[in-house]
Amino acid sequence: MGINVIEHDVVIVGSGIAGLRAAVEIKRKYGERVNVGIISKVQLMRSHSVSAEGGTAAVIYREEGDSLSLHSWDTVKGSDFLADQDAVWLFTKLAPEEVRLLEHWGMPWSRRPDGRLALRAFGGHSFDRTLFAGDKTGFYEMQTLYNKLLEYEGWERYDEWFVTNIHIEDNEFRGLFALNPRDGDVYLFKAKAAVLATGGAGRLYSFTTYAHTVTGDGLAMALRAGLPLKDMEFIQFHPTGLVPSGILISEAARGEGGYLRNNRGERFMARYAPQKMELAPRDIVSRSIMTEILEGRGFKDEASGIEYVHLDLTHLDEEKINEKLPAIRELALKHAGVDPVEEPIPVRPVAHYTMGGIHTDSYYRALNHEGRWVRGLFVAGEAAAASIHGANRLGSNSTTECLVSGRIAGELAAEYALRSKEAKGPSRERVLREEEWVYRLVRKESGIPTYQIRRELQETMNEKFYVFREGGSMRDGALKIEKLEEIMMKEAYVEDKSRIYNTDLILAIETLNMLEVGKVIARSAIARAESRGAHYRVDFRARDDREWLKHTLATRYGEKDVRLLYEPVRITTWRPTERRY
Repeated sequence: MGINVIEHDVVIVGSGIAGLRAAVEIKRKYGERVNVGIISKVQLMRSHSVSAEGGTAAVIYREEGDSLSLHSWDTVKGSDFLADQDAVWLFTKLAPEEVRLLEHWGMPWSRRPDGRLALRAFGGHSFDRTLFAGDKTGFYEMQTLYNKLLEYEGWERYDEWFVTNIHIEDNEFRGLFALNPRDGDVYLFKAKAAVLATGGAGRLYSFTTYAHTVTGDGLAMALRAGLPLKDMEFIQFHPTGLVPSGILISEAARGEGGYLRNNRGERFMARYAPQKMELAPRDIVSRSIMTEILEGRGFKDEASGIEYVHLDLTHLDEEKINEKLPAIRELALKHAGVDPVEEPIPVRPVAHYTMGGIHTDSYYRALNHEGRWVRGLFVAGEAAAASIHGANRLGSNSTTECLVSGRIAGELAAEYALRSKEAKGPSRERVLREEEWVYRLVRKESGIPTYQIRRELQETMNEKFYVFREGGSMRDGALKIEKLEEIMMKEAYVEDKSRIYNTDLILAIETLNMLEVGKVIARSAIARAESRGAHYRVDFRARDDREWLKHTLATRYGEKDVRLLYEPVRITTWRPTERRY
């Protein structure tokens, strides 16, 4: 075929919590009967999941008053009633099992003085149900899962490989293509089943908590393969990004008793969420912070010009900060020159999570625009839209979903692979087209550097699709994104012409992916003429359940356009009510 071919029963794209959990589930259930390949664009233990700080939500102590129904209700209410309630029930049911499995596999959960698992408060939860490991929960979950995976044989890792596209034919997964930077060749991975665990698209924004690798690659691949992206207008802005870098200051800081203060010293959340205060859901806290800033009650960083409010931990005991929030103290000292024991931390809302993703059912099976399962293809973690989070994710539900979805997707992928006779690959013509697609930009001798296009895209997203949105401004943003996409296709070029470790080429493909996903976000946001969760429009301030209690499904239409379809939210238990905190 003129291309290197690698075969596995199941291939997993992404090595974060969701990807590793999928691999562990396959190996612990089916052992060497199912051969697994794990492809990661970074070194396997450097996936963005290591940055998760605050914790993992699960109902552990029912005898103390918590319940699965309460966790489900909090999640549905927090989603502004856009979550599919059957998916939420499954999620909350499996969450405690995942926590206990991790503990048995060596997860160093923080503990109470009596030795039982410790819990902390998180925004939007009506009960303290967030388990944690200091403020490095994601890192320890990754380490625990990787250590567990090392117990098994029959899996292979492909570190620093860059997956370029997936191939679907006759509504069935037929393989994927990946660039190996070590030799510069494009490889075909043939597999009976695949799990996409590629994360979100947070690097569409420059002020973001995301690693530079989180560029929406899996979402763009799904879109190019003809699959719908669901609810992409809903981007979560975490209330407390460190100024000026955007590094995450975990919600754990507020969960342990931190206050938000304006330039008058007021705990201003009393005006917006008097019952929950700083522990209201993230969409509400982010809007509250931006309101304070826009009305002149914020501070201004003179060097960067960024306006912010204060996150005050000075009333907490130094010993408590060192025990429960050591990384936060280290980050504030290193990146802002602030010791939170002695002075408040400068923060403002920062791009943090992609609530939407690849359209799936409650069991993380990828669906086409007709709602039919794409046989052999599963999605896990932030790349999936099951939909658990709807219009707004509750803090500490993300790592839980990574665990639960990885478990479900891994098991179902293995079962499908065992039922399948052989891995079907694409045609020779399709393989040759992929090589041409990957290297076409390298052949150009001049043009506009892709980093310049990426920077302009990020500036557009920061300005037009932030916490507060307005129709005319968003339409301007959409036109800018489409113009940048046109420039990308016609004028962008890759300066590095080599084949070995051509990071310039990878950056170019990432930028193309970002443009495709950014266009979907823009079109979806413009069309949704209401305010719901993280999507807040100053020209449509009310939630409109009569017209908009439905999911957005965005698919490619032709080579460049986007088509929007809609499907109803699955409501099984709770009818929408007004959100009060």
